[in-house]
Amino acid sequence: MFKNWEKQTMKVAALGAMALTLAGCTSAKSSSNQGNNPGKTIKIGVNMELSGSAAGYGEQQKQGIQLAVNQINKNGGIKVGKTKKKVQLVIRDNKTANTTAASVAAQLVNNDKVVAVVGPATTNAGTAAIPNMTKAAVPSVSPSATDPDYTLQKSGAVQKYVFRACYQNNFQGSSAAKFTTKTLKAKRVAILTDNSSDYGTGLTKAFKKAYTGTVVSSQTFQEGDKDFNAILTALKHKKIDAIYAPGYYSEIGLIVKQARQAGIKVPIVGSDGMADAKLAQIAGKANANKVYYTTPFSTKAAASNQVASKFMTAFKAKYGTTAPTFSALAYDSVYMIKTAIEKEGSANSVKIADGLASLKNFQGTTGTITIDKKHNAEKTISIEQLTNGSVSNTYNVN
Repeated sequence: MFKNWEKQTMKVAALGAMALTLAGCTSAKSSSNQGNNPGKTIKIGVNMELSGSAAGYGEQQKQGIQLAVNQINKNGGIKVGKTKKKVQLVIRDNKTANTTAASVAAQLVNNDKVVAVVGPATTNAGTAAIPNMTKAAVPSVSPSATDPDYTLQKSGAVQKYVFRACYQNNFQGSSAAKFTTKTLKAKRVAILTDNSSDYGTGLTKAFKKAYTGTVVSSQTFQEGDKDFNAILTALKHKKIDAIYAPGYYSEIGLIVKQARQAGIKVPIVGSDGMADAKLAQIAGKANANKVYYTTPFSTKAAASNQVASKFMTAFKAKYGTTAPTFSALAYDSVYMIKTAIEKEGSANSVKIADGLASLKNFQGTTGTITIDKKHNAEKTISIEQLTNGSVSNTYNVN
């Protein structure tokens, strides 16, 4: 599936790292002879969707990454032992293509000699990058890959060098089901699923498993679809209390618009792929009412989080706009790497992986994060409500 990349100059180290991965030995401590080591600076790579269908998310994440690095360097860098080293970003575009994501990973770890990578944003691109990251013993932190199996090998063992800053689809989907049942009191729902990726299908599976009401209709669509009128017309004649539509803002924005134009006024519940101002732009502000989506970062809830509040102020000052969810997740990803380096007292890539694996109670912009034994981020989840295209309310899901 992947190209046969050049043999690495540290072949023995890479094979050793692979052996640890296959054994699922996430807690093993490794020497600085393995993986990549820092030079005068700490090189952090960015393997990101900066063009292609997921570019909107990738650009937001790049902004969060750059803001974090600028802050870190302004404060002298990352403390490694008794000294501080500045961070040097190496940013590469994976073009929202799996093969390119794998190629970018190889370039970052073999040519650029980065000691850690932020990204990719999507599960599919991130999964494609894993073999090259593992061979080089360099950890990656995805801000937003949510598939439950992302951090696991096919055997079920954990991927030693793979981490994420977001929650999993099964948690997100089940939280949406709980909210739809308990808060919206919806006894009958229709489900519209983006079945072109594991993201949409995984969320739907988790929702159906947790939802206690009746699924009246379950329909699918594809990334890039523009006309949903046939599906919505059929739904209009069914008795439904809500629609669950997990997917990205590009398609869900059109679904919201066309549903409201068809006279369907029931709540539309979705996922963090909707957490973008472009959704309201596509749907039209007048149509974006009674729209809800799960999110790891709520701008309203962030006011009570000192870390998040400072981040939002800094983001607004630098970019002139309110910080979006994906920028916050990427910002946290950088600081998770910083914390791991300072905890281990080393910027060797294997040591960074050790530090990430043992990260506990990290205070981030998206809440308190603890990395569990499967390298998932344990954190809280919120649901935002849109009224006339703007966030009008935030709900906490327990």
